[in-house]
This record gives sequence, C-alpha cells and structure tokens, in this order.
Amino acid sequence: MAHGTGPVTMKMLRRLALLTCGVLAATVFAALLPVAAALARDVVLPVPRVTVYPGDVITESMLVEKVFRGRDYEKAGIAATREALLGKVARSTLLPNVPVNPGAVRDAFIIQQGQPAVVYFQSGALIISATAVPLQAGSAGDLISLRNTESGTTIRGTVQSDGTVRVGLP
Repeated sequence: MAHGTGPVTMKMLRRLALLTCGVLAATVFAALLPVAAALARDVVLPVPRVTVYPGDVITESMLVEKVFRGRDYEKAGIAATREALLGKVARSTLLPNVPVNPGAVRDAFIIQQGQPAVVYFQSGALIISATAVPLQAGSAGDLISLRNTESGTTIRGTVQSDGTVRVGLP
C-alpha cells in the first residue's frame, strides 16, 4: 500500500459527499442568480414617514423614499412619484413605510361646503353669474349640489380649477 492511501472509511465518504453537495449547490446558485436578479428589481417609492390620518394634507416633510424589491411594487396600484401624493388629502389612514394606493388619497377641495361660491352659466357670448352655497365640498371636475341664495332652489354644477362652479351644458 502506498503512503496516505488506505481503506476508504465512512468519515471520508461523508466528507466527499458534503464537498460534492457544496460544489453542486454553489453551481446551481450561480446559475440562478442572474435570473433572480432580473425578476427582483429595486423600486424606489415615496412612502409616508409618519402616520397620516384621513383629512390630513400630505406635505413634503411627511414623505420619504424607500427601496422595495420585486415586481409586486411595479404595478399600477401604487403611487410611484412624490408628485402623485404631494398636496393630496388622505382618504384613509396611511401607515409609515408602506406604499400608498392612489385610491387612498384625493385632491384637496377647492369648494368648501357652506362657503359661498360663484356660479356661472355660459352660452356663447352670454355669461350669467350668481352666488350659491355649496351643499357639499368638491375638487376640480366634481359635480356638486348648490343652493341658489336668491331663489333657494338646488342646482348642480361642475367645480372648475379657478374655484368657480359651472352650471348648464358643457
């Protein structure tokens, strides 16, 4: 028998098996690593830094950027930019470090309930304006009900971005 060679023991077989498994696992991991990296991309999303309660206006100081990994965070149901959240009002409680669903925020109201608003009707060159009291708050583009202060009748109109309400046909 040559020096260093002898009968193969169970201990030697176990070591060989562990070494083979380790090499095989490393090879499989190295082969799958590019696939896993392609599937799990880093996505940077704006999230609340603090708890935001319903009715709170979202400000710059309330937001922070956070990195998320995976395709679940690339879908359309998550606000992807700060601009999608800044100046909006929370509809529901927004938790810290959790991505925000765009349905959980709304535009700030331009027209406040109970505060007199200018209502106008336009047909060609004819413009008729009046004052009415909104029966509900509204953002630009919302259809709201108002009470005409002179006649007492209820009218409906569309809130404009300049803070007026347009009634009649578009």
